Amino acid sequence: MNGLGNDFVVWDARTTPLALPVETIRLIGDRTTGIGFDQMITVERSPSGADAFMRIHNRDGSEVSACGNATRCIGRLLMEESGRPAATIETRAGLLNATGTDDPRRVTVDMGQPKLAWDEIPLAEPFADTRAIELQIGPIDAPVLHTPSVVNMGNPHAIFWVPALDAVDLQQVGPMLENHPMFPERANITLAHVLSDTEIEIKVWERGVGLTQACGTAACATAVAAIRDGRTERRVTIHLPGGPLLLEWRESDGHVLMTGDTEIEFEGRVDLATGRFRKTAPGDAAALATPEASR
Repeated sequence: MNGLGNDFVVWDARTTPLALPVETIRLIGDRTTGIGFDQMITVERSPSGADAFMRIHNRDGSEVSACGNATRCIGRLLMEESGRPAATIETRAGLLNATGTDDPRRVTVDMGQPKLAWDEIPLAEPFADTRAIELQIGPIDAPVLHTPSVVNMGNPHAIFWVPALDAVDLQQVGPMLENHPMFPERANITLAHVLSDTEIEIKVWERGVGLTQACGTAACATAVAAIRDGRTERRVTIHLPGGPLLLEWRESDGHVLMTGDTEIEFEGRVDLATGRFRKTAPGDAAALATPEASR
């Protein structure tokens, strides 16, 4: 599946538990030798009684707490499976509610409240105001990037405001910033350019993944950071390389709502020993894929 090009391999482990070693996750995630993905999603039984628990692994095998685009994709599958207009998904970041729209491919997810305190993001040192922290790369008198906004939307994000997205080579600076000592849990790095008070365009370096076509939590974090700083209104369209996401930071309860498209690309079978896979004839789109090896 994918959400605006942010792509996922999805397993249904609600009946048969699935715990793949890091080496196998990397093998399947490799775009040359395996299926290739930004994140691997394992749908499990929810300990809290939600419709499902969503476990998320990056391509490098690291487990993360949240993925907005994946939440929309899994929400769509669960709603198609149940026939209901909503689904509750448990993640390591908490319970997230997905709701359908007039278009079955388009899903809204309540991503909850952002975390804005320095120790919640987390940062390696205290900052009273996380709208712009002291961090820069490049010469002191002419930094390449500086004073990012930082937000946690289930995972840590640093947003650098730039005059144009091509002003900085994110492929070059992304790895360094992801692993900067300021971020003890690493960070997702976003370049953001404000187009108007209702539109922003961004490019994202995702921790454990690299450059990505879309990152839902980065879009949420960017919207929150822009609204906090008075750059946009509370309802804003975030343009990513893979397409647009509609974001709203509700004033009533502080929750962030994200709406965007989802796509089921194909179903198939994979050999867990080699990473090789083959596509199968389309099955019931409402059913999640089961972890079967072809060997």
